[in-house]
Amino acid sequence: MAAAISMTTTSVTPSASLFKTLNPRVARSLCFGSSFSPFLRHHLLQIGTSEAAGGRGSALGAQMVSVPSIGKAAPFLDFETSVFKKEKVTLSGNEEYIVRGGRDLFHLLPEAFKGIKQIGVIGWGSQGPAQAQNLRDSLTAVKSDIVVKIGLRKGSQSFDEARTAGFTEESGTLGDIWETISTSDLLLLLISDAAQADNYEKIFSHMKPNSILGLSHGFLLGHLQSLGLDFPQNISVIAVCPKGMGPSVRRLYVQGKEVNGAGINSSFAVHQDVDGRATEVALGWSVALGSPFTFATTLEQEYKSDIFGERGILLGAVHGIVESLFRRYTENGMSEELAYKNTVESITGVISKTISTQGMLAVYNALSEDGKKEFDAAYSASYYPCMDILYECYEDVACGSEIRSVVLAGRRFYEKEGLPAFPMGKIDQTRMWKVGERVRASRPAGDLGPLYPFTAGVYVALMMAQIEVLRKKGHSYSEIINESVIESVDSLNPFMHARGVSFMVDNCSTTARLGSRKWAPRFDYILTQQAFVEVDKISPINQDLISNFLSDPVHGAIEVCAHLRPTVDISVPPDADFVRPELRQSSN
Repeated sequence: MAAAISMTTTSVTPSASLFKTLNPRVARSLCFGSSFSPFLRHHLLQIGTSEAAGGRGSALGAQMVSVPSIGKAAPFLDFETSVFKKEKVTLSGNEEYIVRGGRDLFHLLPEAFKGIKQIGVIGWGSQGPAQAQNLRDSLTAVKSDIVVKIGLRKGSQSFDEARTAGFTEESGTLGDIWETISTSDLLLLLISDAAQADNYEKIFSHMKPNSILGLSHGFLLGHLQSLGLDFPQNISVIAVCPKGMGPSVRRLYVQGKEVNGAGINSSFAVHQDVDGRATEVALGWSVALGSPFTFATTLEQEYKSDIFGERGILLGAVHGIVESLFRRYTENGMSEELAYKNTVESITGVISKTISTQGMLAVYNALSEDGKKEFDAAYSASYYPCMDILYECYEDVACGSEIRSVVLAGRRFYEKEGLPAFPMGKIDQTRMWKVGERVRASRPAGDLGPLYPFTAGVYVALMMAQIEVLRKKGHSYSEIINESVIESVDSLNPFMHARGVSFMVDNCSTTARLGSRKWAPRFDYILTQQAFVEVDKISPINQDLISNFLSDPVHGAIEVCAHLRPTVDISVPPDADFVRPELRQSSN
């Protein structure tokens, strides 16, 4: 099969000279043993980075997923385009290639989409409404005759919502799912991951030969790999993956109509290219969505970082952190309202806003000297416990365990074999979330909450631990920063600040909800049982961890990406439109 992305590896120089005589594989195995001190574990962590030489990761052929060795070098992802301008950026010494977006590029869409008469959008969940409307509006802006058509199953309640958004049967922009699939030249499959796993055979059988399958998540590849299968050889397979949930993709696009380049960043991948069009179509799709910049990845790298990220800092870990901190603060005598402000409000408000606009170091530098001591204690005690769970989570994703879990959970939602259905219930009725409802009801407009040093230390430790796991697992800096920083502070956290963490857990994608409910208790438990115990014992602060945080090269990479970020901050007022109806319902 033809591929538009070429991959090579580069070596990474180990930084722990104190232990440089150790074999990297030995160092890696020793590193995660429980008997070593955090100081020794930190230096052992650095050694395994040299193990990457010669590793050649690839998602261009579907194979059984294998657990990658830790310490991989990031793949060098290049691509060729004759329609758009490719730019080289340097992130912490690593060269990567991107395409900047902007409304001034919309006139290039007809050329990028050459040969495509109909774009079918299957599904009306989180991404479907946003992507369909953005595509339609971008193509309309340049008077393109390409039809964007929504395909839904018969009897779906989403027909009325799609009609409200301007898609109708009369105009040929709304219809049956199977008819839409069979007549589309570019098919965007935006149904849930579990639904993709259960219906891919029928979907493939209805697609036109030489048509293009578009995905916004690599989950289906992971599922096929687990079965030893591949995509049909007579279609192209591409992905454009916005680094934010659907409502954010739409809101920033609409807010950015007056500001060129406003939107949500996206990654793209070409997994299979049967006729040489795949790269241009993928880039055109991303530009039409309003992506400020688009970077290359592979489907395999994407699903690993994405599913992992949802269970980590994007949702699951934040859920676990705030539960543990709220309980800790109230048990130590803090009022419930203040404890909520110092946990949820602090993270989703001022901490996220500061990281979004100035980076993680600005959070630290904004603290008083006493505040920095609190931050250091929390960071030092939380970093390795967070990494412990994150490392396990990544490997569960990489080996296919989490993917299988999502597929099976989707099937449990329906009655079968004489057993009852078990759809996910809401989690917003416990004490903390009822307190949050009161806090937000009385919150002054624009209030971002307090910058609470201990909370900041735990949260930033989580963010840095997630960055380190992805870095050691060989992901590019673009992917790491977008999945672990930008998507968190620019997409999900603003919605959490407006409506609460439990609201997001109850209303995000099925895969993310499942991941949060499964992994949040793990973060809660390990912080309570290990990190906070070390703080209360007044254990010595690991100064090497603090020093490494302050000098980590990721800060420079984040600064580069900040210049490419959306130029409009997302606003989420209580009556925000372009949000799925179920997301408008009152919740905590």
